[in-house]
Amino acid sequence: MMPLWIALAGGLGALARVVVDTTVARHNRTGFPLGTVVINTTGSFLLGLVAGWLLTGVLGPIGAVAGTGFLGGYTTFSTASVEAARLLRAGRRWTVLVHAGGMLLAGLLAAALGLWLTAP
Repeated sequence: MMPLWIALAGGLGALARVVVDTTVARHNRTGFPLGTVVINTTGSFLLGLVAGWLLTGVLGPIGAVAGTGFLGGYTTFSTASVEAARLLRAGRRWTVLVHAGGMLLAGLLAAALGLWLTAP
């Protein structure tokens, strides 16, 4: 039954990603793929929280559903890679570095913050 719950949560996570990306894109006038940065950073923070709660035993099996399912569907490495490739093909080398490097740093810091807030 657990695989079914994880799959359902993954679908809901993907739906949440579309909603967040659409909302950010509606307000973003820069041409910078900000939606993916917001999604991956918030997803990293939430996964840090989930991991910390799993370490304390607060979540139990729902942690797999939340972490693997929902947040696996919500975050997106593949979209970030395609966006970086598009920026590179457009000759926007500095933007690629800011996009990829900034997202990496923001994701690591967000995950660390989530863990710090919840880990024993």
